[in-house]
Amino acid sequence: MSGSGWSRREFLQSTALASGGVAAAGRFGLPQAIAAEDAPRAAPAPIDLTLNVNGQPHQVTVDPRTTLLDALREHIGLTGTKKGCDMGACGACTVHVDGRRVVSCLTLAASAEGKPVTTIEGLAKGDQLHPVQAAFVEHDGFQCGYCTPGQIMSAVALIDEGRATSDASIREFMSGNLCRCGAYPNIVAAIKTAAGNGRA
Repeated sequence: MSGSGWSRREFLQSTALASGGVAAAGRFGLPQAIAAEDAPRAAPAPIDLTLNVNGQPHQVTVDPRTTLLDALREHIGLTGTKKGCDMGACGACTVHVDGRRVVSCLTLAASAEGKPVTTIEGLAKGDQLHPVQAAFVEHDGFQCGYCTPGQIMSAVALIDEGRATSDASIREFMSGNLCRCGAYPNIVAAIKTAAGNGRA
């Protein structure tokens, strides 16, 4: 290079050496930090919970990170609550906790301890369907049926909340429950019937 005292070859050689030195320092100069980053983290110790589901106590031992959805399905054996998106976006896993609807895939099981939990299995009284369940059957409010437990649990809460006042209100407050089959008009009709706002 003219005027700098460095030839092109010398410049390239010094750049390569400097780069190699930085890489070597990063690799060999901080072995403890790298080892700490790569080391697997120990899983937290399991915890014992008592979940009151559909009026029955259930003793479970779970990882503290376990969701209510996984506790219901995998530890208690209540598989009516469905795992859809597992991100709280589809509503298939809707259950009631302390009388309020929640998406159980985003709710920690530990947070439900000591609170009444109601799932789709807890709505019917023996062979007698809940009015919302009966209305869904009457209006064919399901097709593949995968979203139906979450739809029904949201519909029950919607009626209890006093929000089934119009088609628009029902659609608004059921918007967190998605139906891949597109049975929305039937679902609205079923909710209106169950709420006493449609054909009895």
